Amino acid sequence: MKLFEKKILFSLFLFTVVNLITQAQYTQTINSNRPGLTQGAYAVGENVFQLETGLSYGNDKHRLRRADADIFGVNYQLRYGFKSSRFEFVFDGTFIAQNEKILVGPSFRNFQTAAFQQNTIGGKYLVYDPWINREMEGPNLRSWKQNNTFQWWHLIPAVSGYLGVNTNFESSVLMPPGDPFASSRMALITQHNYKRWVLVSNFIMDRVETDFRSFIGIFTLTHTLNYDWSIFGEFQSIIGDFYSDELLRGGAAYLINRNLQVDVSGLVNFKDTPQRWQVAAGISYRFDKYLKEDYIFESKEKKEEYERQKEIEKIKSEREKKFNIP
Repeated sequence: MKLFEKKILFSLFLFTVVNLITQAQYTQTINSNRPGLTQGAYAVGENVFQLETGLSYGNDKHRLRRADADIFGVNYQLRYGFKSSRFEFVFDGTFIAQNEKILVGPSFRNFQTAAFQQNTIGGKYLVYDPWINREMEGPNLRSWKQNNTFQWWHLIPAVSGYLGVNTNFESSVLMPPGDPFASSRMALITQHNYKRWVLVSNFIMDRVETDFRSFIGIFTLTHTLNYDWSIFGEFQSIIGDFYSDELLRGGAAYLINRNLQVDVSGLVNFKDTPQRWQVAAGISYRFDKYLKEDYIFESKEKKEEYERQKEIEKIKSEREKKFNIP
């Protein structure tokens, strides 16, 4: 192959890679993982900071231990789109305060515990997005059927990878015994979008290098009722030596504005060691520089990228309204 032809092929390859990396995942409305536990495949957007937090109250009743615990929890997740619209840093955790009654001899005794149940910091990267080329190409102007009916390519999910580190600052009693200061957490994330339905799947390996490794599958189905309301159902399976369970969640979210969402949810399980129920409410807020009128651009290139993104979103919105694109 001649040197000139090699340069041409290399240039085309480089252009393709750069184009894939720089495609924006920024959305006009907030992209929240709440109220379910799955992580979506998409990041929040370059230089976007997002807070997702909530309060929960529930009860665990263990038949064999003769224990009954009222549990109050605070969960939190901080997300930041770093350098690329495909990559985000994620810090998430849960703090638990519980009052547990355990049968000791002839009477019950109360034990109070307040500790972290989880603190994990990690990064998520969008490896593949099947919608990028479809959105740029636009609808098929010669086929109403192709634009408005199910196509086989709709089965292709967006795919992300997650790698994180669990931290145990104070040897929490709510974490596995002998849990080290740091342990690994890895996940494969897929997301299917079809019209008003979204299916997110998380396949997680947690603490794989310790004696209490666990394998977790979480599957969340969300349906958008209208611009403001959405509902969801979620199934979670946990297989591990420290804790195993199957959990079912359901709830709803309400979009107050494009940067603010509130939600409510509930949880039940299917066993009595322990038998669990929980109710929760939360809020998600996006600190979004893109929608500020007084935003000061760092460079001419940043301004042009912002204007290009606005134009793409405008064209996409017009196409969706005109052709009812799924």
